[in-house]
Amino acid sequence: MANKIEVIFLGTGSAVPTTRKNHPAILLKYKDENILFDCGEGTQRQFRKAGLNPCKLTRLFISHWHGDHVLGIPGLLQTLTLNNYPGTLEVYGPNGTEKFISKIMGIFVPRGEIKINIHEISAGKVLETNDFEIFAEEMEHNIFCLAYRFVEKDKLRIDKKKLKKLKLGNSPLIKELKNGKDVQINGKKLKYKLLTYFEKGKKLGFVLDTRNNPNVEKIARDADLFVCESTYFDEEELAKEYMHLTVAQAVDVAKRAKVKKLFLTHLSQRYDRDEKRVLQFAKKHFKNSEIAHDLMKIKV
Repeated sequence: MANKIEVIFLGTGSAVPTTRKNHPAILLKYKDENILFDCGEGTQRQFRKAGLNPCKLTRLFISHWHGDHVLGIPGLLQTLTLNNYPGTLEVYGPNGTEKFISKIMGIFVPRGEIKINIHEISAGKVLETNDFEIFAEEMEHNIFCLAYRFVEKDKLRIDKKKLKKLKLGNSPLIKELKNGKDVQINGKKLKYKLLTYFEKGKKLGFVLDTRNNPNVEKIARDADLFVCESTYFDEEELAKEYMHLTVAQAVDVAKRAKVKKLFLTHLSQRYDRDEKRVLQFAKKHFKNSEIAHDLMKIKV
């Protein structure tokens, strides 16, 4: 059975939060991994509201060092320290991340210690495990900014119907098949390809701040879930000036990139009471569109 990926929107607002929307932060849960993309002010409290234990956090990916995307880091680190965070927090971000984290740790007196491993990254593959890879692409913003793409690796699965006919039970031969090896059964050689199939891994894209540019589509390509900043509705000149995306641009990318599901986030506070109109427009142009809300949980 495929491993479910869960995405929890801890904060879906933009530079100015509202009563309903906290600053940006998105948690991705997969197996033993709890990966946080950005950490806006108040994120540690959003963990509590969502019923999540922040001490299970394994990695933090920072898109860029604007305040609305990172001002939750000091509080989160203090909470982890006070709760005797057991592991090493792996932090990934643009050049300068080590300097900024050092400054953050210097603005309060921590009670205890926390282990942090900092990776300063640029475009390309920035992480690979046995189960998944994470890629970064440079965005166009008024400071250096990255977007991220989570790619689950394809898995070799055993065809249970075919396996049942062979009556192998809990035979160690099953492990051999899972490892892509041919097996001998009753003196007969069986090729693993006849008893297995490849299950395609899931793809998720996270674009958290940018002006429209070709790399947005690279992050979104064939994504099962695409989370995209949509600060403005259809004011393209305003979006271009302040280096953000419009809802119209986000849905256009989703269509061209053949995305399965689009979640709009980082909407300006000006649309806080007018989201119905925004969503109607998005769905008209890309049916599988939704507006992300704080504490929303999605399984992929």
